[in-house]
Amino acid sequence: MQNQETNTKHLHHVLLIYTGGTIGMGRNPVTGALEPLDFNHLHDAMPELKYVNAEIDVYQFTPPIDSSDMAPRQWAQIVRIIDDRYNDYDGFVILHGTDTMAYTASALSFMLENLTKPVILTGSQLPMGQLRTDGKENVLTSIELAYAHHLDGTPMVPEVCIYFNGKLLRGNRATKVAADGFAAFDSYNYPHLCDAGVNFDYHQHHIFRPDFTKKMMPHFAMDPHVIVFSLFPGIQESIFRRILEATEIRGIVMRSFGSGNAPQQPWLLRLLREVTERGVTIVNISQCASGVVEMGRYDTGYQLKEAGVLSGYDSTVEAAVTKLMFLQARYSDPHMIRTMMARSIAGEITI
Repeated sequence: MQNQETNTKHLHHVLLIYTGGTIGMGRNPVTGALEPLDFNHLHDAMPELKYVNAEIDVYQFTPPIDSSDMAPRQWAQIVRIIDDRYNDYDGFVILHGTDTMAYTASALSFMLENLTKPVILTGSQLPMGQLRTDGKENVLTSIELAYAHHLDGTPMVPEVCIYFNGKLLRGNRATKVAADGFAAFDSYNYPHLCDAGVNFDYHQHHIFRPDFTKKMMPHFAMDPHVIVFSLFPGIQESIFRRILEATEIRGIVMRSFGSGNAPQQPWLLRLLREVTERGVTIVNISQCASGVVEMGRYDTGYQLKEAGVLSGYDSTVEAAVTKLMFLQARYSDPHMIRTMMARSIAGEITI
């Protein structure tokens, strides 16, 4: 249940970082297509902000970007914005397009090491200026979550999260599940951190508690030499081999069947073994929306393990990809990358 400071005499400080996305879009009067607006249009559309018990400052990407164009360079920019202003705010709200929001949330969870303040990503499925927009509720609630704190002054949710449609989710556990519904995100393999209804119902035993005596350590480098591929019936050796022969690849996220199974084709296991012996990290995650990879459960999964493939446990695609990028930027030794991939470093997997 709600267990936070309710003294309205203390004015909180929240930084709103507007990157772009549907929430700040309007319709081009000529083409009818959605395109980014100046952030002032979003601010003007939310007079309710002046009633929030927080001083809200704004940082705007210029120009705003479509989330499809989000990349490691923009992640580093967000980290720098937060790092430069970390001591000035109780929390941070990032307005972001929904298409790659889960990738950004996952990346930030690794890049903001020992985060001790809330970083809440949100957006909307309908632009702020439309009558039925979900944007206002998402933004206002995210702001409240960003400054909510315990009676001892520590934040309620000191981690990277996604808030959407009444659900607060761990950022590196979330994935987009609907292209055109207001319930756009969920975390199938991890419980909600908070359900926002009439009251905030925090699930404290699921919320990460950092060491508040340690300083937040920002990381800016990500190595994007990663590829994602899905196994499927009828996969062809010649095509598959050409992909894996690319010498630039350092990490592979392999989406397998069920609990981590693959076709029992000798060429497939041979090729995977060749790639892992070359120093490439291969992480096995399930194509299923929920569940965990258990490569010792069936013989087909066990053979992948024998070929050097790592279990991704219950990781999302977004978390596995960004975790590889993060570790590859930090370590040149493939053994260290493999060791760290098997650990939970930001609550992204259940061991």
